[in-house]
Parts: sequence; C-alpha cells; structure tokens
Amino acid sequence: MKFGLLFAYQNPPGGGIPSQEPYADMLACLPRAEELGYSSAFQASHHVQKDSFCPSPLIAMAGAAAVTEKMRIGTSVLLVPLYAPLKLAEDIATIDNLSNGRFVFGVAPGYVSGEFTAHNVPREERVGRFEEALDLMIAAWTGEPFSFDGTYYRAPEARVTPLPVQRPHPPIWYGVSAKSSLRRAVQRRATQIMSPRHGITELKEHYAVYDEAAKEAGWIPPERPIIRQVFVAETMAKAEETAAPAVDYLYRELYGAASAAGDRVLRGDDGQVIEDSETVAFEGFKRRYIIGDPDFAIAEIKNYETELDPSEMICWMHMPGIRGADCAASMELFAKEVMPAFS
Repeated sequence: MKFGLLFAYQNPPGGGIPSQEPYADMLACLPRAEELGYSSAFQASHHVQKDSFCPSPLIAMAGAAAVTEKMRIGTSVLLVPLYAPLKLAEDIATIDNLSNGRFVFGVAPGYVSGEFTAHNVPREERVGRFEEALDLMIAAWTGEPFSFDGTYYRAPEARVTPLPVQRPHPPIWYGVSAKSSLRRAVQRRATQIMSPRHGITELKEHYAVYDEAAKEAGWIPPERPIIRQVFVAETMAKAEETAAPAVDYLYRELYGAASAAGDRVLRGDDGQVIEDSETVAFEGFKRRYIIGDPDFAIAEIKNYETELDPSEMICWMHMPGIRGADCAASMELFAKEVMPAFS
C-alpha cells in the first residue's frame, strides 16, 4: 500500500495561528515527505468557510509542484460546478505541465448549500453542471478545435493549449457516494476516492455499487484510494491530546453542520444520523480515523486492508489547529514505524 498526504489549511477562528502558517508548513514538509517515501500530496477545498479552508486548491498544488519532483499532486476534491469549465481545463493542463505530468484531478459536485449560494449557482443543478463541465473539459483536452452547446455551458469553437502532459488527460478521481454518481464514475472510467467522513460499513456499501458497475462494464479500476484522518505519536495519550480537538472541530463544523442542515448525511459510529452538530464528539467517530501510537496505526490500517483492500491511504495529518511541528513529527514517525509494515 502507498501512503499520501492531504492538506486543507483549516485554521479555527481564535486559535492564534496566522493564516499563512499552514501554507508555509505544507511547502516546508513536502520535500521531506518525498524523501520519506510518501507517494502523493492532495489538496482538499471548500469555499466561503469561516476557518480559511482552502478555496484555491490549484494554486496550492502549484506550490506543491514547485517543491517536489516525484510525488503525485492533486485535488481531493475540487468542486467543479463552482468553476468556469473551459478556464478550468486550461488551468488543469497548465498545472500538469508545471508538474511534468504528476497531477491527479480529484473532483466532486459539492454539497454545502452556502457555497452554492455564495457563487450564485443553484444547488439543485450541481450534478448536471458537474457532469456537463467534465464533458466540456475532456473535449477541450483532445487538442482539436471544438465547440460545446450544453444545458449549462456553451463554448464557441476554440482550441486549448497547452495540452496536459498526461494523455488523453490527467487521471480523474470522483469524490462521490450516491449510487447514481458511483455508476457515472465507472462510465467515465474514473477512480473513486473514498471520503474520510464515512466509516468502513458505508465505504463497503459504496464499493459494492462501484465494483458491480465496473464488473458489468468489463473494466478494472486502476486504483483504490481512501482518505483517513491520521495522526501518530509515541503514545496513545499524546496522539489523542494533540489530534482529538482537531477532529472534534472538523466533524462538528463541517460534516456535522452539513448533516444538521440537511445537505449531506453524517452517521456516528453507532449508525445514528447527526441532526445537531453540537452532539458531535471525538468518541463518536473513533472507528473512522487513525489516531494513536504506531502499533495502533498498523493494526487499524491492516483492518482497512482486510475490509477494503485500498491501493493508497491518503493521510490527513495537517488537521485544524495542529501546529506544523506536531504534524511534521507525526509524518516522520508514521513513515519510520508504520509505513514499513506495508512495504
């Protein structure tokens, strides 16, 4: 199994961390991460959030491309309906050139109502816009003159240059969970990237739909990546002391708030739907993140191997409010004491 890293730059209000510090932490840690054997660096994104959650993942990953040489870089995920697709096609081609063909295009239709309201995009159109935008981008990446006349987007005849280094285009990863979207991912020959907010039971249900659709299509997905919140320290107590407030904040302010608003269901480890974000607590979601000492992390990851057989685990270590030095220490310890168990 390979291991990558995920960044979001969330900075809880009142925490005393300058907004530029998480970006500097990312740029500082990635060369060392590459030396340690991490395979990838991915950027999460949301928009108009109170905690500086990264709204510009392509700009952030351009920075990552500049300080790395081998590891893949990508978005996980970019909310496609909030972008102009032709310009996005040009930007993706540019960053694929900048990184010399190392970019992975992780995409999703999005779900947080406030993001669509702020960008003046009707939320009920998000799936249609998402799929149509991808159709337009794939047409643009052929290198041939093209025009597009869709329900949501139109483009007069144009030709996009430069083309992506990876042909016909960078790998597309779908960050979706609805059955219809999982089937469309297969139709597009897109890898499914599994969200950290889902527990193993939910992930197995999603994979069952995706795998069945792939079997029917006669297609074998080339990868099987998952994202997990991961933080290791020398002792269980130290890991939880550092990371528990971060996952508390993340699950309450993003996933829990969206569930309470009716945007996207979040279930606790007991299977109950979260209807009040203030009920979210560290203990209620412990089966879906890996926070502990190296032995605990190895045991948990082996369980994921048994249950889901992932090809890569993308580790969200740089979580809200955790200082860069603590994240760097976790990254080092994980690489030296956990990753060798899966080489």
